[in-house]
Amino acid sequence: MIRGVRGATTVIHNDETEILSATEILLKEMISKNAIIPDHVASIFISVTDDITAVFPAKALRKFEGWAFVPVMCMREIPVQDSLKLCIRIMMHINTSNNQDEIHHVYLENAKQLRPDLQIHEKSI
Repeated sequence: MIRGVRGATTVIHNDETEILSATEILLKEMISKNAIIPDHVASIFISVTDDITAVFPAKALRKFEGWAFVPVMCMREIPVQDSLKLCIRIMMHINTSNNQDEIHHVYLENAKQLRPDLQIHEKSI
């Protein structure tokens, strides 16, 4: 079964170092909480809001040992009026036998406001 693992974070500035650092932290958290190994990953989509232009966030994943062959694509998020700014979102497609409610989605920094319902769910586990 292929399941999606969602994650999102925000940065304060459109700065290459900050974007890569935030993306690396988010990816590590998603990988750790879901015990993901590269061979179980079908693909990863990373989207950014239109105010992030300094670097492709996927570059952060290339630092991870064993992840060189995982397909990753960066794209732009739909520019919805009054939406969260400076936001990086990740959708990781993994092969797993886990049920939907056993997947741990990760929302960090200001992105926590995107899914407050999941924050409550994580605290109860």
